Amino acid sequence: MPYSQSIHTDHHTLVRQLGEHESPPYALLLLADPSQEMVDRYLDEGQVYMSVKNNETTGVYVLLDTGDRVAEIKNIAVHISWQGRGVGRILLRHAVSVARAQQLEALEICTGNSSIYQLRLYQQCGFRMVAIEPDHFTRHYPEPIIENGIVCRDLIRLRMELS
Repeated sequence: MPYSQSIHTDHHTLVRQLGEHESPPYALLLLADPSQEMVDRYLDEGQVYMSVKNNETTGVYVLLDTGDRVAEIKNIAVHISWQGRGVGRILLRHAVSVARAQQLEALEICTGNSSIYQLRLYQQCGFRMVAIEPDHFTRHYPEPIIENGIVCRDLIRLRMELS
């Protein structure tokens, strides 16, 4: 069930769904997932939401219904110049609001073992680690991913119960 309401999150920030004829913000999406092929796969089925402040796109996330009244945030990224300024929290809160409006039971998000800042943020926002998929990134990505001086190998799944 689409949820396209725009939400003003503070005096100057708006989170809105990507328009039907707008191009996805690939530069941002590829910050979170270096594979355009993977991004294209979930863009086809997901809902894209962007945070905008002073007419500048500051962040983006993709919400995908995975069935059984659960959705997954497939991609979440904040423009480099806006990182550390609360945009990620705004996007996560918006995703939770969208999931609740769609009467979903849970919201999930996955990240890599090397994404230490994201793991902290997701847990601070109420997500809990529920699974680890060893070697996910080494099996599904042709090039090694190194982040924070750590080789990204394992996928960590986090979940927030909404009911």
